[in-house]
Amino acid sequence: AATMTYTAEQLDGVRRIKRCRNYYEILGVERDASEEDLKRAYRKLALKFHPDKNRAPGATEAFKAIGNAFAVLSNPEKRLRYDEFGSDQEHVSTGQPRHYNYYTEFEADITPEEIFNVFFGGHFPTGNIHMFSNVARDTHYYPRRHRNERAWTQEQEEDETRPQNSYSAFIQLMPVFIIIIVSVITQLMATNPPYSLFYKSSIGHVISRETKNLQVPYYVDKNFERNYQGAELQELEKTVEKDYIDYIQTSCWKEKQQKSDLSNLAKLYRDERLKQKAESLKLEHCEKLSSLIGMHKGG
Repeated sequence: AATMTYTAEQLDGVRRIKRCRNYYEILGVERDASEEDLKRAYRKLALKFHPDKNRAPGATEAFKAIGNAFAVLSNPEKRLRYDEFGSDQEHVSTGQPRHYNYYTEFEADITPEEIFNVFFGGHFPTGNIHMFSNVARDTHYYPRRHRNERAWTQEQEEDETRPQNSYSAFIQLMPVFIIIIVSVITQLMATNPPYSLFYKSSIGHVISRETKNLQVPYYVDKNFERNYQGAELQELEKTVEKDYIDYIQTSCWKEKQQKSDLSNLAKLYRDERLKQKAESLKLEHCEKLSSLIGMHKGG
């Protein structure tokens, strides 16, 4: 693990980011920071915390937090929302400062590497890019460590070189077996829902149907028609339509957020390629939603 070295300054930097209570603090800018201030702060921090350059424990998560903070604050709409609601998150009765892991409702729809590539054209060595692309917000990057603080990457590497015997392999796999057993028991005990919005052969939902009112497609099992008729079927189809509209609305919102993030970044950095990507992004679920609304009004 000789390659996994880091300086005391890098470790302090990561700890500073970890202690931050809001996005302004992460970037080290004032509340009234301009676009230029944000860009300057991001440029400096992104190079400092990039996982290829900084191997201190938690640097990957810090890099992700810096990208997320920048993506939210550089989007005028998101920044307004963050200023209004995000500040509520900062004052907690426990006196324990909440760091960026808690800002899930203010997450950007753009990945840290996309932001980094806009700034630096992707020329920075990208050996460790996979470490933070689409990584779920795992708290294990930041376990509560004190004196024994070591990089999680170091621990990973040591684990890989440790000799394995069948007993230790079995012990390591125990949690997996338990999860499988519990999920099988749960599935046996749970009663399956009468329909799915998508084809699900695992629970027998393979027969395609459409709701009478909005022609929403859904899937059922072979006993469905025997159990659901008349008023019961009408009630169930109302639930199917409500579920479907909720799903389409959420998907449409995600599409709009992604398009707005991309076009906003394209404007900020006059990036033609990003602008074209944003323009070509189709809002398929939004189109579906408007046609559903049209049918609903027509009906």
